[in-house]
Amino acid sequence: MHDEEKPSKTERKRAMHELQTLGERLVGLNPEQLAAIALPEDLQYAVEQARRITKHEARRRQLQYIGRLMRAVDPEPIREKLRAWDGVSTEETARVHRIERWRETLLENDGAIGALVHAHPGIDTQRLRALVRNAREERNAGRPPRAYRELFRALRDIIADSQPVPDDDGE
Repeated sequence: MHDEEKPSKTERKRAMHELQTLGERLVGLNPEQLAAIALPEDLQYAVEQARRITKHEARRRQLQYIGRLMRAVDPEPIREKLRAWDGVSTEETARVHRIERWRETLLENDGAIGALVHAHPGIDTQRLRALVRNAREERNAGRPPRAYRELFRALRDIIADSQPVPDDDGE
């Protein structure tokens, strides 16, 4: 029963490798970014040392050491900060997916503009209809997706500028 709670050796090794990889990312940050992450003093010093090491084997050992030091740190705030700098925060990803779903719905369904207006009141429906029409024509003609991208930008602005009205399906 006690063994069920303890992670397997493979899981522990995977976690250690993930921490070491995270430590490598810390070594690759610029000084301002590194300063923005609250690291313990010994880990901060180890990262700074790793930047100065040029010999392959010595650098590998230093990165392993950083991985060991990372075990004493909660890695999630560091991961979240790196994701934000990478532009891949979970909120941003969800927002982009929501915009893409709206775009596809608008292109496939003529009645979707009404649903969008209901969810985000006060939008310019005439411009939106023109963008949808142009994107459909563009897609059917096999032209480059200029209007398709413009529709995405318009939807991004609509969703960013207005607070959505909650509806039954949680959209």
